Amino acid sequence: QVQLVESGGGLVQPGGSLRLSCAASGSIFSIRTMGWYRQAPGKQRELVATITTGGSTNYADSVKGQFTISRDNAKNTVYLQMNSLKPEDTAVYYCNADVGYYSGGGYRRQDYWGQGTQVTVSS
Repeated sequence: QVQLVESGGGLVQPGGSLRLSCAASGSIFSIRTMGWYRQAPGKQRELVATITTGGSTNYADSVKGQFTISRDNAKNTVYLQMNSLKPEDTAVYYCNADVGYYSGGGYRRQDYWGQGTQVTVSS
């Protein structure tokens, strides 16, 4: 089994910064894309940013220039640096990973999600 454990959420004032971390552990052979998604109250879950093994990134238009995604492949960990936070960034942030592993003698891929970490931007 694979687990994704997020940390770094919390309460921050508008204009402040937070850094989220997500560490993957378990029977992992490789991880392709890792990413962050968020879900605000009453809204659908939306993409925030993704990053490939090679470091190619993709951002939602709403966070370009404000958030930075990075990863440490050796640690199977992805980060999200969030700057200049606004009240509209308030949401539960979820980590996602496309994990490859061996099971039953065969190679498989599966999408995994973390449990979510709350980010609240408020004065």
